[in-house]
Amino acid sequence: MHVVRTPGSARAIARTLPRPLGFVPTMGALHAGHLALVERALSECAAVAVSIFVNPLQFAPGEDFERYPREFEHDRELLAEHGVSLLYAPTVERMYGPGFATRIDVGPLGTRFEGAVRAGHFGGVATVVAKLLGALEPTALYLGQKDAQQTAVLRRMVSDLDFAADVVVAPTVREPDGLALSSRNAYLTPEQRAAAPSLRVALLAIAEAVERGETGVDRALAVGRARLRSPLTWEYLALVDPRSFEPCTGSIVLPALALAVVRAGTTRLLDNATLPAPGEADPILTPPRSNASFVAR
Repeated sequence: MHVVRTPGSARAIARTLPRPLGFVPTMGALHAGHLALVERALSECAAVAVSIFVNPLQFAPGEDFERYPREFEHDRELLAEHGVSLLYAPTVERMYGPGFATRIDVGPLGTRFEGAVRAGHFGGVATVVAKLLGALEPTALYLGQKDAQQTAVLRRMVSDLDFAADVVVAPTVREPDGLALSSRNAYLTPEQRAAAPSLRVALLAIAEAVERGETGVDRALAVGRARLRSPLTWEYLALVDPRSFEPCTGSIVLPALALAVVRAGTTRLLDNATLPAPGEADPILTPPRSNASFVAR
């Protein structure tokens, strides 16, 4: 596995790798969710590149940038064991050099929900992913469903800016009790961890209510709100259009996405559940494919 630190060396090595080239962007502290994305990319592509970069642009003042877990040597060994061809791990100084001033404006999609709570977050995500795509020139960008609004922002950016990469969204990987895997789960106290699966229970209760015929947004959300266990508290819970993230109001229109963030002390837990239209595919997930199915853009 090649380990590189600069965009020039990343581009030079990436251009020698067989195509299609899958790319998984990460901030490190790898868990089974990241590795599932790597495995999905390996199953669909001839080679896979991964980035590890804790991106300061997507952290607001007072968030956990300094204490975000950093386990580079462990992560490097895991990726090598899983057959990754290229690991790109730039420094902050190299990624954002003196005088760096350019950022991507992600538009209205990036100002709702997470974008409203964490001002500038999605602009920071889009900026770093654009730089990573420019350095690695992959065939496909692999993302996880848990960060559904982020996947929508990046799909829009890739489309709007004509990046030559498909966006592939894979299912959320979960603990046996349903909690979505996240590097921040390590922050939870035992009491918070015991209550954390109730977030998934709440989202599934909303989906089940809709499947049973509930058409009222407020009534469906009330079903979910009642399922959250203390000491978790709601930050937001909504039914939204899965592409624009415009909130549903009045009657539910499918497809939709049940979207939520809860607070566990200072830790935020994020999750979602899709509500497809009858007879239609999941509006977020990308079906598995063969490497021959990637089409040049």
